Amino acid sequence: MTSRDLVLVSLFTAIIVALGILPPIPIAFIPVPITAQTLGVMLAGLILGRKRGAAAVLLLFVLVAIGLPVLSGGRGGLGAFVAPTAGFLIGWLPAAYISGGLAEMYADTESPLRQTFGFFIAAAMGGIVVVYFFGIAWLAFGVGLGVSKAVGGTLAFVPGDLIKAGLAAIAGRAVMLGYPLLPRKSA
Repeated sequence: MTSRDLVLVSLFTAIIVALGILPPIPIAFIPVPITAQTLGVMLAGLILGRKRGAAAVLLLFVLVAIGLPVLSGGRGGLGAFVAPTAGFLIGWLPAAYISGGLAEMYADTESPLRQTFGFFIAAAMGGIVVVYFFGIAWLAFGVGLGVSKAVGGTLAFVPGDLIKAGLAAIAGRAVMLGYPLLPRKSA
């Protein structure tokens, strides 16, 4: 990694942390609050690409593990990796990687609409499908909530996460226009 890459990784880690300052919104029937940090994970993948986006999340994990209160609600420490929200948290790493990999396929797309839609699909696949897979699996089996309750409880998050994916796609497209950072797939 170049020094530029390290700066970008650190910057996006800071963006994810900053989005955690927004207070979490609790939902009564499931122990997982609504947070803005998944938007940062989507942005990291879409703007930095798979490797640097995943590195930004990995750096965030290091900060959490050493006890810094960088997660939404001021949480941090190793307990975050075994809490009811741990599956969603762990899902951020593959989410950034998959979002970034899919976004890289759309980096050379000349149609603005197609690129924005491709970025939306990339953000939704990584930031929703992948994160929910890990989160639901942890809630169902790690916490013992059961698959049907875990799936039912997470459905309340889908509309907000689709909005986050849309915002990430628009931001990703804007950055591609002004200051492209996304690695391009070689033909």
